[in-house]
Amino acid sequence: MRRREFIGLGIGGAAAASLGVAFWNDLFSSASSAPLRRGRGYGPLRAPDELGFRLPEGFKSRLVARGEEPVAGTGYRWHIASDGMATFPAEGGGHLLVSNSETFEGGASAIRFGPRGEVLDAYRILSGTSQNCSGGRTPWGTWLSCEEVEDGRVWECDPAGREPAVPRPAMGILKHEAAAVDAAGRRIYLTEDLVDGGLYRFTPARWPDLSSGLLETARVRRGGHVEWVKVPDPSAARERTRRQVKGSTRFKRGEGIWLDDGTLYVTTTADHRVHAYETRRERIRVAYDGLASRSAPLLRVDQMTGSPWGEVFVCEDIATDEIDMGVIAPDRTVSKFLSITGPRHRGSELTGVTLDPSGSRMYVASQRAYPKSELEPGPGAIFEITGPFGRASRRRA
Repeated sequence: MRRREFIGLGIGGAAAASLGVAFWNDLFSSASSAPLRRGRGYGPLRAPDELGFRLPEGFKSRLVARGEEPVAGTGYRWHIASDGMATFPAEGGGHLLVSNSETFEGGASAIRFGPRGEVLDAYRILSGTSQNCSGGRTPWGTWLSCEEVEDGRVWECDPAGREPAVPRPAMGILKHEAAAVDAAGRRIYLTEDLVDGGLYRFTPARWPDLSSGLLETARVRRGGHVEWVKVPDPSAARERTRRQVKGSTRFKRGEGIWLDDGTLYVTTTADHRVHAYETRRERIRVAYDGLASRSAPLLRVDQMTGSPWGEVFVCEDIATDEIDMGVIAPDRTVSKFLSITGPRHRGSELTGVTLDPSGSRMYVASQRAYPKSELEPGPGAIFEITGPFGRASRRRA
């Protein structure tokens, strides 16, 4: 299938916020003269609203999709356990939201919003897969949905739902977590959610066709130099992909992956670290170690997204009575942006945080919201947060 036939009639990828390597270097540097510190951010959180969200003044929440129920105004029954998400501009204004389903039934769905944020449609964009966790948005307007199972594949999906999803086995058969597209280097980087998982890069034979190419895994040498070694059999027919290259470096539960200004940031949840890989120099270092200090401001860093105002919204993968999302401001102060609490979010976690292309609407999933009992998790739900985004940064400017 040719690229122009695959993409849903002119839908381009939303631009990721670029904060610059200096911001990230300072942000994660334990030796920085100005370490992360607590700030006011958007101000104190109010009491929980009717959906269980504690938000700053001026913000409000809206339920847009609840697992096992039809999306309001449509006949489409939303999937359960929503995980990785991204947004894309839509024809005629508005935007599309894509969302994975981290269940054995897997797959991904999409919601189309009008220019004023009204729900216009909801539909399936991927079926017949399993444990679709995170993924990545491409510059040419498709969604890479990653299966988090041992025999998992990457699926390239049309957010508009006009074209069928296409498997990309050349990108490896492994327990995929997330993907980041390096358009400048014409490569895709991939994480693997296992304590002995690897870090991979895929170089298409013909950019941006992902049907064939070279899959490599990272082997970190002295001084942080990364040697990229070809994976002999990406199909993993006889041996697991991560075990095929002797001496390949183990990344302890590779989760989030973020490419900004030529530097790839990789979070490893099991050891609370953020790794920084310079794509041009091919060198990697531990940029942040959450266990190196008793006062570390971030632990179990998971999914994150940037805003047009240089903020970074971070979900922590820690289960408590209140589940938090933090915001890191350009001046490198950290504050709570929101919390979810109450019985409807018991045993849940925040996943898939993303902003719409304008940066004025945030979408986040409470993956196991609306539990059916003390022991049985709920089907989850997706919520929209609106309000004066950027206000805190503008006030400090």
